Amino acid sequence: MLLLKVGGIVSLQKCKIIDLPKIVDPRGSLTFIENSRHIPFDIQRVYYLYDVPGGAERGAHAHKTLHQFIVAMSGSFDVVLDDGESQKRFHLNRSFNGLYVCPMMWRYLDNFSSGAVCMVLASGVYDESDYFRDYRAFLTAVQQR
Repeated sequence: MLLLKVGGIVSLQKCKIIDLPKIVDPRGSLTFIENSRHIPFDIQRVYYLYDVPGGAERGAHAHKTLHQFIVAMSGSFDVVLDDGESQKRFHLNRSFNGLYVCPMMWRYLDNFSSGAVCMVLASGVYDESDYFRDYRAFLTAVQQR
């Protein structure tokens, strides 16, 4: 497995499903996320994807330094991660767990169910200079590390 040095060692192995606290009650369940307690970073930004048309793909980029935590708040979708050497597909369909995505992971989301809502917690505010939007440029950066 290829290991990358970007503010610490990161690889596809660092990206994983994290179970969140789930409080079950006859009136409904509750799940919560706390900074640096349930996920390995402080939350600086929250955004969500919804009304994604059938067959559409989202993402198709990598971040140089940003950490993310992706949750299927409703419905389901897949997240495909690529570290420049191998890929792994994660199917998200529960609001009480999510996928931690470390920096320098190419990702795209597909296979959205009808009514799916994808919430993303991010370690930083939007910064276009943190993106790799071209896969070949991403691979070049991976090979230079």
